[in-house]
Amino acid sequence: MYTVGELLRQWRHRRGLSQLDLAIAADVSARHVSLVETGKSRPSAEMILRLADQLHVPLRDRNRLLLAAGFAPRYAERPLDDRAMSAAHDAVRRVLHAHEPFPALVFDRRWNIVMTNRAVDPFLAQVDPVLLRPPVNLVRLGLDPRGFAPMVVNLGDVRAVFRTRIGRQLATAPDPELTALYEELLAPGSGATAGERVEADVVIPMILRVGGRELRLFSTITTFGTPMDITLDEVAIESYYPADAESAAYFTGPAEQRA
Repeated sequence: MYTVGELLRQWRHRRGLSQLDLAIAADVSARHVSLVETGKSRPSAEMILRLADQLHVPLRDRNRLLLAAGFAPRYAERPLDDRAMSAAHDAVRRVLHAHEPFPALVFDRRWNIVMTNRAVDPFLAQVDPVLLRPPVNLVRLGLDPRGFAPMVVNLGDVRAVFRTRIGRQLATAPDPELTALYEELLAPGSGATAGERVEADVVIPMILRVGGRELRLFSTITTFGTPMDITLDEVAIESYYPADAESAAYFTGPAEQRA
């Protein structure tokens, strides 16, 4: 069991900051940071949160810091469909709906899909039902041969993007379950095939072969700017856009062509 000082030191090292760097950012003395880390000074809850804010500690881990110091957790974790989250849930639903006819989905910190819009449904229809048992994991869905993998022309590119994003996420906030997912599907020696690579001028697209056509898509990520709930802190909306006119026509044309 780590003390709050030890946990703060771990986060400081993870961010590559010296005690002086953190002290300047948090507007405290370097000596005070040192005393907190060594356990010679018991920080207040406000001081813990001030240091955590400068270290960009996720809300879930801020609760752990508070508990380690003997304080009550500060941040709640409620499902997105909880009554108290109705405003946020409605905002997410509106974003997903507004993005149609193009696909968009919401996933949590472990890449489990929370919500989708209707444009995602035709693609899920091509997936083995085993992969659609909750929780449906986006990484597994994208790389498993029973999922989207047979449709992805540039599987090597897609796998590299997943590897970079999840590797960066783990460096920011370690998580045992996400680490296990990374080691299973993305780490060297995981059994992954390289796949085909493509050249891209601006962003690396995901190229899907659907019904004899190739769809080129790129995506953007949207997150909540100032969340005070753990769920909102950890969810992200991924919206997919057509990278060329032919791909756009597939989504905006008659529904029969997407059957």
